[in-house]
Amino acid sequence: MKKALYPGTFDPITNGHLDLIERALALFDGLIVAVAENPQKKPLFTLAERTELLKKVLTLYQQVEIISFSGLTAQLAKEKGVTAIIRGLRAVSDFEYEFQIALMNRRLAPEVETVFLMPSEKYTYLSSTVIKDVFSHKGDISGLVPPAVLDALKNKFGNK
Repeated sequence: MKKALYPGTFDPITNGHLDLIERALALFDGLIVAVAENPQKKPLFTLAERTELLKKVLTLYQQVEIISFSGLTAQLAKEKGVTAIIRGLRAVSDFEYEFQIALMNRRLAPEVETVFLMPSEKYTYLSSTVIKDVFSHKGDISGLVPPAVLDALKNKFGNK
């Protein structure tokens, strides 16, 4: 059984992330979605909240395991015995950063490949940062995030 690891901050998960999860599941037998604790970022949702949101959103995906982690992605990949790390590329501007990370991961875990996936064209502009910004300014994000995320954002921003 070939498993992949899809790490990210997921603050919050968007339909673009879901698109990549579905693409990864078409290639692998199982997928570990790993919610990262990144001290360099200041997330809107706590690690526990992000993990719970993913569990709500991904309940129908039998082949998906959801975990949270801190530390190196390559180390986690080795510990979990995955064959690949999934990374999303939305635009050419993502490539340089993702390429550097992929090469470092290869150095740290040469047995694990990095697989770059592109989301559907309708999600290429989408990021968690854009979602939070648009929502905080009362913009319409329906169709861009799962319903559970929309509810969580309403609760976080007090727009019930």
